[in-house]
Amino acid sequence: MQAARAEEVPGPIVSVRALAKRYGERQALRDVSFDVRAGELVAVVGPNGAGKTTLLSIVAGAQSSTSGTVSGSALTGGARRVGWAPQQPALYSKLTVRENLRLFARLEGVPDAQTAVARMLEQTGLGARADERVQRLSGGNRQRVNVALGLLADPQLLALDEPSSALDPGQRARLWEFVGVLVSQGTSVLFSTHHLGEVRHYASRAIVLADGEVLFDGAPGGMLKDGEQDLEAAFLRLLRERGDA
Repeated sequence: MQAARAEEVPGPIVSVRALAKRYGERQALRDVSFDVRAGELVAVVGPNGAGKTTLLSIVAGAQSSTSGTVSGSALTGGARRVGWAPQQPALYSKLTVRENLRLFARLEGVPDAQTAVARMLEQTGLGARADERVQRLSGGNRQRVNVALGLLADPQLLALDEPSSALDPGQRARLWEFVGVLVSQGTSVLFSTHHLGEVRHYASRAIVLADGEVLFDGAPGGMLKDGEQDLEAAFLRLLRERGDA
């Protein structure tokens, strides 16, 4: 009788191996390795200067590494299917939402810019604001436009750098509701944050960075030990154990 074949596990969307980045004398990243798989919502958390933005921008292709590799199905076939939404939106405030999306679709070389813009307006719930100038939008809606720019090319992975940093609690809740829908539809998301509450409530995995090194990689609850209940306390303990807090 022939043995049943083990179920195949899909390969990673993105695979980061031994990634390092140096700016002159400063080592921003040191031997960082991890995978992101389909349907994951992965948080990158750490103190200021930990290397979070540097890591996400390299994964997104916005800058190069000093050494190491970034590979995976999102970077094969000659097309980089990684969307990038930096912390500071690169929006043109005097253009409308639709005009911003159309401009960036053309800059990204999206084959059918008109269809992509229509899809983004519907997907982000910005249809009613399509012909409004960006300078008149609330902070939450500007962030939606920023995320929409990262989604124009229909990426397998979306990298978000501290997407909720300038939002009030209601705007943050709406943003994460939207991100949750993206993940349910098959888009993987890698995001940086200072909010441990966001990690606890939304992330399926957490990567803790300190001084450019990975201190932890796993389910957020895996940071807790010895009866700990508070994720922030567990995070601070990790930093203390390394000598960073």
